[in-house]
Amino acid sequence: MDTLTHAAYLWLEAHALRVALIALIAFVAHRGLGLFLERAIRGMVSSRNFQSREAERKREDTLIRIGSTSAGILIWLTALLMALEEVGVAIGPLLAAAGVAGLAFGFGGQYLIRDLISGMFIILENQYRIGDVVCFDATCGLVEDITLRMTTLRDLDGTVHHVPHGEVKRVSNLSKDYARVNLDVRISYAADLDRVIAVVNKVGAALAEDPAWSEHIVKAPQFLRVDDFGESGIVIKILGDTKPLKQWDVSGELRRRLKRALDKEKIDIPLPQLVIHQGKSRG
Repeated sequence: MDTLTHAAYLWLEAHALRVALIALIAFVAHRGLGLFLERAIRGMVSSRNFQSREAERKREDTLIRIGSTSAGILIWLTALLMALEEVGVAIGPLLAAAGVAGLAFGFGGQYLIRDLISGMFIILENQYRIGDVVCFDATCGLVEDITLRMTTLRDLDGTVHHVPHGEVKRVSNLSKDYARVNLDVRISYAADLDRVIAVVNKVGAALAEDPAWSEHIVKAPQFLRVDDFGESGIVIKILGDTKPLKQWDVSGELRRRLKRALDKEKIDIPLPQLVIHQGKSRG
């Protein structure tokens, strides 16, 4: 037992300090490179390419996250190989075995390569950033994280979706540069349309001038057109521009104010109804 303890002590004396030093250097290198990347990226990203400071910050945060994660993987993988070599594990055969395994799993690896290449184009083209709300076909949510391989979304139910970049065929960004209130309101056929338009425009202008909402609104919601003659009423369309991610809040407040204003003016918002014409029976 004493011999085993003595051998363990000698091993620790010979290798443990060096392994700990490798880990410490990797930790310092990771933190230092992360700080360097953050400063470099924030300095390189030009504010002239963005309509707002918020859009610029999203782009910076996305690039910093991806750069730091990629650098961390490379640094810690190198540190692991150095530590294995220090304790006497020959890394040459490990690397050769990794190459053979790579060939064996080559068919699956092509999907990884596809994900990485797609991710690079998504990042370079600035299609979306961390903090944006996007839809990948039927999957929508807030972008919580982006790596070179996949994007992490969280939807309104709190469900987290991990979407590999190679699976993304179409991206719909709901929060880039600006957003839009697109509201359809059904009005009774008996209502005075000019009066309805005046009420809608007045409510939209008042909302845009309200200090609690003005910072979220780029263009006041206003009547655009008569959009349809429905079965139970006339459908009018209201449009307005908002800051990114604020379209849902502004739309909700606009609905609330419109309901109160239309009730005050005694303008009906009709329920769906069906009119049946009964023919006269022949005697």
